[in-house]
Amino acid sequence: MKTIAKIKAPIEEEMEIFERKFRESVRSQVPLLNRITMFLVTRKGKRMRPMFVFLTSKMLAGHVSERSYRGAGIIELIHTATIVHDDVVDESTYRRGFFSLNAVWRNKIAVLVGDYLLAKGLIWSIDNDDFDLLRIISVAVREMSEGELLQIEKARRLDIDESTYYDIIRKKTASLIAACTAMGAASVGMDVKTVNDMHRFGELTGMAFQIKDDLFDYTAGDIGKPTGIDIKERKMTLPLIHVLNKADKKKKKWMLRIIRKHNTDKKKVKELIDYVKQEGGLDYAVQKMTEYKNQALRILERYPDNEAKESLKLMLEYVINRNI
Repeated sequence: MKTIAKIKAPIEEEMEIFERKFRESVRSQVPLLNRITMFLVTRKGKRMRPMFVFLTSKMLAGHVSERSYRGAGIIELIHTATIVHDDVVDESTYRRGFFSLNAVWRNKIAVLVGDYLLAKGLIWSIDNDDFDLLRIISVAVREMSEGELLQIEKARRLDIDESTYYDIIRKKTASLIAACTAMGAASVGMDVKTVNDMHRFGELTGMAFQIKDDLFDYTAGDIGKPTGIDIKERKMTLPLIHVLNKADKKKKKWMLRIIRKHNTDKKKVKELIDYVKQEGGLDYAVQKMTEYKNQALRILERYPDNEAKESLKLMLEYVINRNI
């Protein structure tokens, strides 16, 4: 948490203001809805997405505007809506160590609350004529949906190649972080080139973030977390794809048989994980993750040196070095 405190230092006051504004934004005239939204708001995570918005704004303009607060709020509303819906789809009962909304209030209410949060975000944008910000987040939501559906399709067929994998994670994960950094630039009146630069910076950061998540499936056991969850769900991640694509016919057949038919057999999944490690799958994924990080850093170097920029660099390091 020391790293997060350092990252947040240049925008600590802005984050406190954001919390107040965000709580106010989710209030309604329905008591049940207020209880549920407070349940969601009080279980906040690190608030990485608003941090990306504010740090980008402050690096570029030296300040955070009212539009920056609205942009961060819109992203957090819509992101929370997608999480609520995801938990229903995945039949998840826990989120960050707490009961998920659908576990407490059941699926029907969870879906309706997700719809409410989504509508709140849209109305907040329209009421303030923030159509440029609305477009940024709407594109991200579309891409997140496409990425999830593409991943589901490939999990059924197991015919994913590396370029398709990158397309999935760009849409599914990186698009939202890209929306945060693009919104940070747009909200303080930056030109189209700068907004596009910041979108690309966020996208590259998101790609590195997701590859790091993939690596946890092979290394998380070292820090007391279960391994093989992605294999159990038949998600084709980068270490596995790399080794699968370079394997001979016999080994490829063995690997695919475990993924298709024995993905819940802990012993066989461990054999597969050990083979992926042995064949350099993790090293390859780390190499690619580092390449994305370095590309993101090169974009930042074009912009002013200040505390916010240093925090964005720290954020990038945190993304690839975190343990959870």
